[in-house]
Amino acid sequence: MKVVVIGGTGLIGSKVVAGLGEHGHEAVAAAPSTGVNTLTGEGLAEVLDGAAAVVDVSNSPSFADDAVLEFFRTSTTNLLAHAAKAGVGHYVALSVVGTDRLAESGYFRAKIVQERLIRESGLPYSIVHAPQFFEFVMPIADFSTVDGTVRLPPVQFQPMASDDVAAAVARVAVGEPVNGIREIGGPERVRLDELVRRALVANGDPREVVTDERARYYGARLDEDTLVPGPDAELGAITFDAWLARR
Repeated sequence: MKVVVIGGTGLIGSKVVAGLGEHGHEAVAAAPSTGVNTLTGEGLAEVLDGAAAVVDVSNSPSFADDAVLEFFRTSTTNLLAHAAKAGVGHYVALSVVGTDRLAESGYFRAKIVQERLIRESGLPYSIVHAPQFFEFVMPIADFSTVDGTVRLPPVQFQPMASDDVAAAVARVAVGEPVNGIREIGGPERVRLDELVRRALVANGDPREVVTDERARYYGARLDEDTLVPGPDAELGAITFDAWLARR
């Protein structure tokens, strides 16, 4: 089957394309660099012609509140309209575990808008809620650094290897639409502050991690389970230590 992967040249998208190709599917990477622009609509009609499914793993180039909202609203609206015209039978989007619980953050408010547009589109769809990737643990440390100290709350966290995320998204893409949310997660549940501390040590980073229950996560307050999937989540196999060893 033909599957068009929007954001198909990025971290997750390139792995989804490769995985689908290995299983005999026609996987097409769509991105501005390949002549497809979801903000302007350029190339969408052509690339979606004959597609059975479209997978949106694209992300905003800017995380500023107004810019990220404009990106997800415009790109999703354009992509849904062209997918409907092309008769695409399965619309898949990658989103984030806890999105609906993180509305204090401008980024997650934009993701809420994206998900609402998909639900209300009338297209058969699946939204994959993934936790943060292992690759983002160090950027979390950077974003949470204040005066040289990393301040993070002691909440539960269940991050995932990007390889496992991509494999899960690919499986959803070639399956039947769930017309709802499919949650995935890492194989281990750990505390956010402790995992970042381990990552800093592994990277030889001397910054201290201070456990602070009042610290925010990208501007949002966290409860104990905000960042972890529910009990029915499909779990990946790669642990954080195994991922570190591979790097």
